Amino acid sequence: MLWAGRMRLGTFGILLMLVHASAACEFGPFPYSTTGIVCRMTKPAALLLNQETAQVIQAAFRNAKFPNITGERSMRLLGKVAYELTNIQVNDLSIEQSEVELKENDAIHIAIKNVTAFFKGTLTYGYAGAWFLQLFHSVDFEIESSIDLQINIKLMCQKDQVAADASDCYLTFHKLTLHLQGDKEPGWLKQLFTDFISFTLKFVLKSEVCNEINFLAQVLANFVHDLAANFVRDKDISVDISLASVPLIKANYLESHHKGLVLYKNYSDVFSDSVFSPSLLTESRMLYFWLSEHILNSLVSAAFLDKRLVLTIRGEKLQALFEMEDTEAQRKAVQMIFQGTSYNDSVAKVWSLAHPQISLQPEGTVVKSLVAVEVSIFPLGEEPLMVLYMEKEITVTIQAAYVEKKLILHPLDSRIEFKVFKCTADPRGNDPSIRNFLQTMISVVGIPEVISRIEPALTSLMNSKGLNLFEIRNPEIITRKGYIIVQLDFSFPNHLLLDFLEKIL
Repeated sequence: MLWAGRMRLGTFGILLMLVHASAACEFGPFPYSTTGIVCRMTKPAALLLNQETAQVIQAAFRNAKFPNITGERSMRLLGKVAYELTNIQVNDLSIEQSEVELKENDAIHIAIKNVTAFFKGTLTYGYAGAWFLQLFHSVDFEIESSIDLQINIKLMCQKDQVAADASDCYLTFHKLTLHLQGDKEPGWLKQLFTDFISFTLKFVLKSEVCNEINFLAQVLANFVHDLAANFVRDKDISVDISLASVPLIKANYLESHHKGLVLYKNYSDVFSDSVFSPSLLTESRMLYFWLSEHILNSLVSAAFLDKRLVLTIRGEKLQALFEMEDTEAQRKAVQMIFQGTSYNDSVAKVWSLAHPQISLQPEGTVVKSLVAVEVSIFPLGEEPLMVLYMEKEITVTIQAAYVEKKLILHPLDSRIEFKVFKCTADPRGNDPSIRNFLQTMISVVGIPEVISRIEPALTSLMNSKGLNLFEIRNPEIITRKGYIIVQLDFSFPNHLLLDFLEKIL
């Protein structure tokens, strides 16, 4: 191929991540009903990403390998003149302008204007004269070209994921000039090769460049699909991001729709009552993500089945919980529960007894869970003793934010209802002071402690997928009845494109 290196166009890669088409896929009569995840990129984001296209094209050209070009032509008196251009490589490249346009319900149009490229290599030529005289010469050459490139990317669906068709590709040459080394060769020879080689080279470039772009567009589509699938996967838990419906290509935004079914071992996830509608999203921000309530519930269910909703607290953390205040009731409760055993010789275990339930509401994310708490002590020289066991139904409303590349979860209010309460110091439950203290302790410091463990765990998980590499500006996490919207602006650091290039080449 003309460009054997893995050329990647920055605009292609990002746009293909966000848009999927339906040419080869079948969707039901109500495709939005199975939509669990939606991504919308508005025109300002596409324009921002397009600014980086020149940088990626330059890097791709420099890593490209071009085929040798051969040919021959009959000349009077000289017989046949044969030539071969070898060791062709890009010596210099500059791009004056790159534009992207979203053609409604049609394609992504990319116009790259005034591409000035200098190629260098070796020209070997020879001719067999009428008197059987054979002469062969080699000379270094440079080709100066000025090109406009236009690509219309149509999007299709194959095997429930995106397939890009960039075959609608045109190269317009404004200039293609051959310079032989030192211009010492005969004038007629330079003119011959300039005219004939220029024609051949134009044909080769038009064919090979467009074929390679079409091929690389699909390579990028597969790469970005795999990248996105990895982002929503953690060990045995993953999310199905295959297409749920026909995407929208509007003049002001691109929008893709995904099933968002949670996959976990034998866990079966079904979703057919999505409330999504394109009117739920606006166009004022650069990037939007819409997630259904069903996805969050399914993810929590998978985490429960994977035994991830378990927390162990000991030592200083345990002491901070039970000594949140210095009162007579607190001292009495601690003495009755721990029976004089130090916090270092005690442990509290907290776990969910059933699948937590999540309800998205305008005031926040409402989490309802049946939780068990077990406190055990390890007296010196004695067997471990469980001194406290309780089951309680906890309902807490949480608001989420993303600040300085960290996920922040803020509990607004909580309700606690004891279902089971057993304490060795009060086996009959005649002393309400312990239960009252524990209810206050759980509400004031217990729930915040659990949330403080969840925040860094989720932040670390997202960072492990590369989220912290993006410069996200003014992100908003908005909850509505039945769904959540994440909307943000962003900038694209230059080094990310170079890193992306290194991975593909």
